[in-house]
Amino acid sequence: MELTPDTTTVFSLGGIAINATIFNTWLIMLVLTGVSALITWNLRPDVPPNRWRTTLEVIVGLIVGQIAEITGRRDRRLLYFTGTLFLFIVTANLLTVVPGFDTPTASLSTTAALALSVLIAVPMFGVSSRGIGGYLKTYIEPSVIMLPFNIISEISRSLSLAIRLYGNIMSGAVIAAILLGVAPFFFPVLMDMLGLLTGVIQAYIFAILATVYISSATADAPSPDTTEAAKDIP
Repeated sequence: MELTPDTTTVFSLGGIAINATIFNTWLIMLVLTGVSALITWNLRPDVPPNRWRTTLEVIVGLIVGQIAEITGRRDRRLLYFTGTLFLFIVTANLLTVVPGFDTPTASLSTTAALALSVLIAVPMFGVSSRGIGGYLKTYIEPSVIMLPFNIISEISRSLSLAIRLYGNIMSGAVIAAILLGVAPFFFPVLMDMLGLLTGVIQAYIFAILATVYISSATADAPSPDTTEAAKDIP
């Protein structure tokens, strides 16, 4: 039984083996880009929204609302970043119901890459909002003695994001495999339903924690609500 898509080679490109993790990641990116392009293809104020556009607007509105509740402001940059993280992870997890599809989030390399993006984004948002001096100052607060501990905390919490997401997806795969061996006709449907629910919850938790980490790095910065870039957020 293969529990990670890293071991499955789909094809070779220039002598480089493309495994199921990479291939399915590309597929998810294509699906999200294609669906977004189709929904917003004829986006004009004089055209009444259809059901797909309304659904997309509701999803974006919910993401904006969650960001505003955590940060206390409506930040377009966070909408782009954590919103994309959420949509990618939730799509990857929901597509597990498709026969033969191995979700890339079942690979530690994918979850580590997602966590690494958060690890890099936190100081980038912090420097952008506070300035490099103001952000670096947070590492020696309340005392310079806290410098190594703050650095370790920054790295460990991003690492925990990867382990948490990977562990939950993998544990679900192991339990499903065991139950399939016990009762192959009854448990598949039940496990699919449970897997979909777990996948949505894990995507939500990952995005929320990423928002919290970034918010803590920009907590004392001026609110971007006063900028032109944030005025047209739904």
